[in-house]
Amino acid sequence: MAKLVRHWICNPAIGGSNPSGGSNKNLSKPEGFEPHTYSSISHLRVAPTIIVNTPKTLRINPTSQTKPLSTKGFVESLNVFSSYMSAPPADVVAGAAARPRFSLEELCETLLTDESRLKSGRDSIFACWARYQAAVASGQDAINGTVGSLLDNDGALAVNPTVLKTLREQADLELSAYAPLPGLPHFRLMVRRLALGDGLSIMQHHGIHSEAIITPGGTGALYLSARNLLSQNDALLLRDRHWGPYQTIAEECGLGLATWPLIPNNGSQHPQVDVESLRCVLQDLAKSQERILSWINDPAHNPTGMSLDAEGRSLVLSTFAEQARKDPKIGVTLFVDGAYAAYASEHHGWGDTIAQFSANEEWPANLLICYGFSASKAYTLYGQRCGALVMLHPSQPFLDKLLEVMLHTGRGTWSGATRLPQATVHTIHTNAEKYGEWEAEKDRLKALLDRRREAFNARCKEHGVPLFPNHDGYFAFLPLEESGPVAEAAEEMGLYLVPLDGGIRIGICSVAEDQIERAADILADAWRQCA
Repeated sequence: MAKLVRHWICNPAIGGSNPSGGSNKNLSKPEGFEPHTYSSISHLRVAPTIIVNTPKTLRINPTSQTKPLSTKGFVESLNVFSSYMSAPPADVVAGAAARPRFSLEELCETLLTDESRLKSGRDSIFACWARYQAAVASGQDAINGTVGSLLDNDGALAVNPTVLKTLREQADLELSAYAPLPGLPHFRLMVRRLALGDGLSIMQHHGIHSEAIITPGGTGALYLSARNLLSQNDALLLRDRHWGPYQTIAEECGLGLATWPLIPNNGSQHPQVDVESLRCVLQDLAKSQERILSWINDPAHNPTGMSLDAEGRSLVLSTFAEQARKDPKIGVTLFVDGAYAAYASEHHGWGDTIAQFSANEEWPANLLICYGFSASKAYTLYGQRCGALVMLHPSQPFLDKLLEVMLHTGRGTWSGATRLPQATVHTIHTNAEKYGEWEAEKDRLKALLDRRREAFNARCKEHGVPLFPNHDGYFAFLPLEESGPVAEAAEEMGLYLVPLDGGIRIGICSVAEDQIERAADILADAWRQCA
């Protein structure tokens, strides 16, 4: 049992004694306070009369002469304190009334910077989810297409039982200890192969080195790249449809945005890659800044569900390499955000493409490739916040330096990543039985998503609803100039979706199979109403 740390609440005006003038150790036991042993690290012994009689001079004085409270006594003490807080004495109320009053605007101008006052922490996706929950609570037969988490057909969060069982089996050290700042060494080695698959060995054979740092989710990996691979006021390159928090991360790092089309214009050599537009924006960025960083969420793109095929991936990578060769003094980084890759048909597609590139083309020294790994979806460990930044380059000394740079930012932002999910995922992949069980459940969930997508796409096609092409993962997307009216009309009919700039995101990950066709029918009706 942990060593107990015990405290009194005393009146400092009389030197830490009780109101009758006695010492702490002689304070009489309040009625109903019986000793009880707790397993927590600290305990609080409170005499209610002391709290009431000395409301403005409370402080906590440690002493080794006290005993822990009973549950009854602790609850009674909290009740007395709560009563004081809800109805403070008249002199306290009068003092508060006499203080100068400031409007919210004045307080913000006084305490927040100009930049901070422009921020908002409200997320539209969670607001849509809250409206869905309120509808269900009111008795509405509502359909949830809002969340970005995979729900089973009963509406419960889909959780891989092997992962949870393995997590709970971890030793006390894995549960409680810090991880090394870069992450557990054995997991850092493993995560590179989890991200890139068999292609990693081919890259290594052709002189491409790798390094990894474990981060709090895939978002941590994105943040590290934005913080260190661009300068303030540079533009981060994205496709014109992207996950909303990309912009939030960019703003926090003092970056602007540049975009290239997710869907090519007519005449493109590939149906999913507008090479000419990408080439033009890269050239423009090279004229205005010393480094280029681009994030591409693939496969199973959020918010559309699109995935590039092998030809598309190769076109994207070769275009970035072409730009790097064109101007060797401009640093070029392509960051592949693979958050949803586990539920894609080619979940190691980028590893294969990069391996092919390393085998067949000269890797420019000013080209860095990064891969953002996330354990949230593949291992249903959303709340454990486990991700990784995997970095690829021909120079090992440069990667060693890059790791130090990223460690510095991580240390000054979140300190270190959580140890428990690292140990859990490593255990699963080093135990044949656990790995087989985990993979079987992951495959079941992927099949569930595939069935929902196939049914939803087929029904929308019957109705003539012009969805964007979608292939894998959690989402589908209906492009619209004005998304709000269609989303509102759908809500009136019981379907809750996420309106975004340029269209509506449909979370097929959260719609049960027996509701998927009804969801498509409602979306079609709402779309027609607002057409």
